[in-house]
Amino acid sequence: MPIYEYRCQNCRRRVSIFWRSFAEAETGHPVCPRCQSDKLQRLVSRVRVIRSEESRLDDMSDFSDLPDLDEDDPKSLGRWMRKMSDEVGEELGPEFDEVIGRLEAGEDPEAIEQSMPELMGEGDAGLDDDMDF
Repeated sequence: MPIYEYRCQNCRRRVSIFWRSFAEAETGHPVCPRCQSDKLQRLVSRVRVIRSEESRLDDMSDFSDLPDLDEDDPKSLGRWMRKMSDEVGEELGPEFDEVIGRLEAGEDPEAIEQSMPELMGEGDAGLDDDMDF
């Protein structure tokens, strides 16, 4: 059951029309639901693909689309971390966003680590580094 988008040549609105089948969409005559005009031009719609977590993780291990990744360049690391964050699709918190922003601004990763010790677990109270898990 496709939904196609059109631009009405009469009222200039972008409208979506639901068709019961692809055959109906090909043979039917769309009408603007706002002004009832039949002068509609079909638009190319955006497509969204739902991907599995496994598929997203597989893409994260492919560095071919980041040929300029340089682990010694903070800006490059920041771009890579932003890409990984986008692939995960979950909010990783304000601290993570701050680190990415600082890397993208060119700040040294070691300076960021020193100014944010809680990121490495150094600020956790009550945890013993010698504990075995």
